Amino acid sequence: MMERYRNMIEGASGKIHRQEDWGRRQLAHSIAKVHKAHYLLLNIECDKPTLDELVGAFRFSDAVLRYLVISRDEAVTEPSFMAKAREEEEEREAQSAQRDRPPRERAPRPVADFNSPEATFGDEPAEIERE
Repeated sequence: MMERYRNMIEGASGKIHRQEDWGRRQLAHSIAKVHKAHYLLLNIECDKPTLDELVGAFRFSDAVLRYLVISRDEAVTEPSFMAKAREEEEEREAQSAQRDRPPRERAPRPVADFNSPEATFGDEPAEIERE
């Protein structure tokens, strides 16, 4: 489906400035009893007839639940907040996988010797002489 939209835009001498696949995400509220959906972000530059054709394809496709078309003066090419967050998460996972350190070993705790003459926790304190 994405290839079809891409061919429609590029076939009419349009440009795709940014394409992000946000993956399958939970919807804020269910739409037609659907609770999860696949999110895509496209920043494109094209003429009005191509945009109308693309919106028509979105409107009549059963696979598209919602779409939003926004007109901008300049193309936005930097990664979105969602893409940045996903990249940071992938970097953290890669760093944690590289560490490969064994789990921290703890020294064995000393065993209490209740027959010892030394005072241990819970023993009665020595009597204090008061005047």
